[in-house]
Formats: sequence, structure tokens, C-alpha cells
Amino acid sequence: MLSLTQIPVILIGLMFSFNAFALDFRSVASTKAILYDAPSVEASKLYILGQGYPVEVIVNLGEWIKVRDALGGLSWIEGKQLSNKRMVLVIAKTDIKSTEDASSGLVATVEKDVVLELLPSETKAGWVKVKHRDGATGYVPNSVLWGSN
Repeated sequence: MLSLTQIPVILIGLMFSFNAFALDFRSVASTKAILYDAPSVEASKLYILGQGYPVEVIVNLGEWIKVRDALGGLSWIEGKQLSNKRMVLVIAKTDIKSTEDASSGLVATVEKDVVLELLPSETKAGWVKVKHRDGATGYVPNSVLWGSN
């Protein structure tokens, strides 16, 4: 039996364990993907996302996946429309830098709502390595991206 002094410790441990789960991000694999308000092609169509757009997986039913977009909207997409390729969305105009330092050389400037590929890399805290579809590769602050967490 638990004592009254053990219960707060257990509750705090449970709260921190929920934060340990990694967020599951995927990207749209097809040129255009229709998102629905329920897991069925008979459901109402909500909107279309273009290839590469990142989404956060909320519920995975296999054939259908409930996702969250960068604006916080929840919808359903056919699982076959998604890829495990990690992409990120630029949420504020930013510069791609040659190293993980704001004062390093400029590689490119990207506008808000541009999709970049997230590259695997050991980076300095607060920075991620990305690649633009035109080939520009470098580092951007994590704070200007959605989908990198």
C-alpha cells in the first residue's frame, strides 16, 4: 500500500514521463494530399497539403492517420499519403547559416512557409541542419521552424 508521502512523488514522475515521448513528425509524400474531418474518403474534405509539408502524428490507425498541421488544425489523412522523410516548415523569415552560429556566413535566406528537409546531424543546442530543395544546405535556429521537435 502507498503512503500519502509516496503519492506526490509518483504523480510527479508520471508527469515527467509523458514529456519523454518523442513527437512523431512525418511529411506529405504525394504531390497533393487531401485531408478529411474523419478517417474515411466519404468524410468531408477539409483542405489539401502539398508534397513535403510536415505534419505531427496524433493517432495512427494504419490506413488512416490523425495529424496536426503547423496552424494546430487536426484532420485525417490516408497513411499511404505520408512519408517518414523529416521536413520542417519555416515559421519566420530566416537565414541559413554555414555553421551553428548567428554570425557565420550566409548560405541563403528563406521566407516564411518554405518547407526544408531536416538533415540528421549532431548540432549545437538550438540549431538544426537543413536542406532547401534547391540544394542550399546549412543551419537554422530551431525557434524559426515547425516540425523539428
